[in-house]
Amino acid sequence: MPHEKSRLRRSISKWANSTDQHARDLRATYAESGLDTIADAPDRERVRLRGTLRTVTLRPRGGVPALEAELFDGSGVITVVWLGRRRIAGIAPGRAMEIQGRIGEHDGVRIIYNPRYELIP
Repeated sequence: MPHEKSRLRRSISKWANSTDQHARDLRATYAESGLDTIADAPDRERVRLRGTLRTVTLRPRGGVPALEAELFDGSGVITVVWLGRRRIAGIAPGRAMEIQGRIGEHDGVRIIYNPRYELIP
């Protein structure tokens, strides 16, 4: 039994280190002058962010269709919502993109509604 626990700890530690490395790689990839990091981006001011979409879901808000995604840049995660949209061509998990908009907060979650966006090849 002790051997199994140590193997599990090693597996978890290896996974955590690879996740940390992935975050460091993303921070290095998306670091560019003129762009904010998600962690440091100010609320209620116009920001430009780059990152990779982790999830994309259809989640209606107030009876209106809404496409919701999580953008991750290695420093943090922000929720991006396009109201009135069920799908947007090219918006899928794993896709890199740059967005522009104002960060607000809804139920304790930082969020940008209807941002301008550009898909990054």
